[in-house]
Amino acid sequence: MQSAPTVPLVAIACGGTGGHLFPGLAVAEVLTHSGCAISLLISPKGVDQQAVQSVAGMEVLTLPAVGLVDGQIGPFVRGFWQSYRVAKQRFKARPPQAVLAMGGFTGAPPILAGNGVGAATFFHEANAIPGRANRWLAPFVDAAFIGFSSAARRLHCHKVKTTGTPVRRQFHSMDAASCRVNLGLDADRPVLLVMGGSQGASAVNLLVIQSLTLLSAQSPDLQFLHLSGASDFKKVRDAYGAHPLKAAVRPFLAEMELALGAATVAISRAGASSLAELAAMRVPVVLIPYPSAADNHQFYNAWAFVESGAARMLEQEKATPEMLAEMIKGLMEKPDLRDGMKEALAKWHQSDAAGQIAAQILEAMARNGVCFPTPAGQSDQSGLDPVRSEGAKMQTANAG
Repeated sequence: MQSAPTVPLVAIACGGTGGHLFPGLAVAEVLTHSGCAISLLISPKGVDQQAVQSVAGMEVLTLPAVGLVDGQIGPFVRGFWQSYRVAKQRFKARPPQAVLAMGGFTGAPPILAGNGVGAATFFHEANAIPGRANRWLAPFVDAAFIGFSSAARRLHCHKVKTTGTPVRRQFHSMDAASCRVNLGLDADRPVLLVMGGSQGASAVNLLVIQSLTLLSAQSPDLQFLHLSGASDFKKVRDAYGAHPLKAAVRPFLAEMELALGAATVAISRAGASSLAELAAMRVPVVLIPYPSAADNHQFYNAWAFVESGAARMLEQEKATPEMLAEMIKGLMEKPDLRDGMKEALAKWHQSDAAGQIAAQILEAMARNGVCFPTPAGQSDQSGLDPVRSEGAKMQTANAG
């Protein structure tokens, strides 16, 4: 009697920022439905630890990796080596059949450890300018997935596929009135959403605070949803309290789909994951790229959206309250302009990004002889293996 195949394991290194973690979770969800076990490899940072608290049915492993901050090479090298040893030990105990890195400093050690146990290896690069870790990893992986097609020429990789950046399945068109009520706002008044990424952005917070007098004067009906980050929460809340404005100020919001669903216009950094979520929910946006991002990649992310008509941009060093207020006024008062931006945003959204990445991983595992058990309670009457079944699901989604 032939023994049942074991459940194949995919390790996904997705720590460091929400921009790495949440797209990794989107891919993990698809792979789980395709019969895989998932091991999430994250960093010790608070944003990672908080985000995975709601994750169920997946192993979570914290790696001691640290980013290269202010040229401090010593802590970076120690963290890299320790993370490699932890991943190697874990993979020796239970070898994964595939390893996917979602970018950032937690990605390289698991890829190298995965190569050591014969796993198929991949990474996803979400930004227009690939990060240093992924540029270095490119020759060592079987394939790279990218969010911006322009990133391909900077990656010396065996195979590169433009998939877009995955978003979680809750990011879809929603009723704005219901989202606003859920957040304590008025259902029928326009909303300006302010967000600075998973940890807030002090410069964006300050610029908006300085613009409140102008914004309230030119748009008396405007209400605000401001995600400040923990460090600026009190300062931002007090600033709104000094004006006769309807505002909901939060340090952090787990249900980002509600925030985007409520928004008429947004102000945002230009991280790739935030852009993917804005595109998925068609929110017109003023982008203020983080000027200290590695290789100024947020500027190039933003510029790609601006060139396509999907966004407006202010550079942080040049932005003034008057410039921001005028830009917001133009978007709020011109529905046709917003509609044009929504059409452009739609072209940036690839609804099957997570499915495309998962299908490539499943294909590679199948080529390596991995067998997929039939999920409990289901009989495999279709004659399709998980790879082909996943492809059929994607074709159906595209046809719809």
